[in-house]
Amino acid sequence: METLDKDLRSIQEARNLIKKAKEAQAKLAVMTQEQIDAIVKAIADAGYKHREKLAKMANEETGFGRWQDKIVKNTFASKNVYESIKNLKTVGILMDDKTNKVMQVAVPVGVVAGLIPSTNPTSTVIYKALIAIKAANSIVFSPHPNALRCIMETVRVVNEAAIAAGCPDGAISVMSAPSIQGTDTLMKHNDVNLILATGGTAMVKAAYSSGTPAIGVGPGNGPAFIEKSANIQLAVKRILDSKTFDNGTICASEQSIIVETCSKEAVMAELKKQGAYFLSTHEAEKLSKFIMRPNGTMNPQIVGRSVEYIAKLADLQVPAGTRVLIAEETRVGNNVPYSREKLGPILAFYTEDNWDSACERCIEILNLEGAGHTMMIHSENEEIVREFALKKPVSRLLVNTPGALGGIGATTALSPALTLGCGAVGGGSTSDNISPLNLLNIRRMAYGVKELEDLMEPVPQMQSEEAAINLVNKEQLIDLIVKRILAENASTGSNCSIVR
Repeated sequence: METLDKDLRSIQEARNLIKKAKEAQAKLAVMTQEQIDAIVKAIADAGYKHREKLAKMANEETGFGRWQDKIVKNTFASKNVYESIKNLKTVGILMDDKTNKVMQVAVPVGVVAGLIPSTNPTSTVIYKALIAIKAANSIVFSPHPNALRCIMETVRVVNEAAIAAGCPDGAISVMSAPSIQGTDTLMKHNDVNLILATGGTAMVKAAYSSGTPAIGVGPGNGPAFIEKSANIQLAVKRILDSKTFDNGTICASEQSIIVETCSKEAVMAELKKQGAYFLSTHEAEKLSKFIMRPNGTMNPQIVGRSVEYIAKLADLQVPAGTRVLIAEETRVGNNVPYSREKLGPILAFYTEDNWDSACERCIEILNLEGAGHTMMIHSENEEIVREFALKKPVSRLLVNTPGALGGIGATTALSPALTLGCGAVGGGSTSDNISPLNLLNIRRMAYGVKELEDLMEPVPQMQSEEAAINLVNKEQLIDLIVKRILAENASTGSNCSIVR
């Protein structure tokens, strides 16, 4: 028997999964809020229970990050996300305003295509399954091939728990034979209603150009400005905590540090004290060749890798215990690797004369790459912080907190999420931290409260144009007669008076 071509098998699998997902979603759509919530809790509990196993699988399969930090991400994706959405109303009547006679009803979008990256594979599956089911949608996952095994295991874990809690079979599924053609079929299929895309720029662009509504994320390239009023020790701690967390694989993590001239030496000293290594000009040049590929995209060889691994790759000798590699930079551009997104423990370091100049530098970096995503400021000057909030082309301005954990809502009060919208400036459809509310539509029922007559303004009684003209002519005629009579009286010497 002839075996199907890999691409054909992937395409057919996508079609089969979509068919089952559509049937399952029809059942989810008629469930009560209590039934949906029971399934959501089961998914969260399963993700949390298997957090360590899944973290180790992801680390072993991809080589990215640290399994200890991936446990934290799996915990966040299950426990923190669940706590933030568990009481959210997502089924049936959301709001009933008796005064204005308007009612809002939740409507699931339907079948969601969930694209999963290799950098945060297991945590993203848990998170997307939770928010999709919470909004009564089914979801079909398209896994990154380099993380196929751990993604499939995560889907198995959450799906079995969901089914045991009453979820219809087929509501949570994954492509076991992913390919570009199979994922293309998934994204463009008529029965797929929304794409939830997390991954590289090319993949997100493909999602937006598929013809199916999509929520995607752009690249992160967040600068961190340490303003002179900042607590330098704490600012450096937070930046290094963020940049070393899972070896920098979260896209909201810092990519560059900007300081003012007056505080440069103090910041550099504190960075060195806390484990950063400043590369010499020669060393920075050697490492720069490994940051970007010739086609201008990030080199996967550095993604999520340790300092030791990257140093060996670039043939660098760095002190034992080094946490982050830093290169001083003065330029920004596509051909300036340190000014680009680097999902590993590598930072650029810029020095500016004052905060105004630092502000402009941050905008320049973001407009190159990362517009709409995230930036950080460490400052005790609220006026400067507000100026940054008013001017920066980002969806998240994080103040005095680690970028990676603040952006996803772990160390801030932002909505806990592993998909971070970049808004229109970043080529996205929303600037939100994506939650179940982004995965449902709202049907609005509204009673009439006014009639046509209520909308019409009273029209003042106006004389017609003809009447107005006649009135003017009559006035002129009377004036003419009066003048003539007065003239005649004057010529005859009459004392007759005329009163008008």
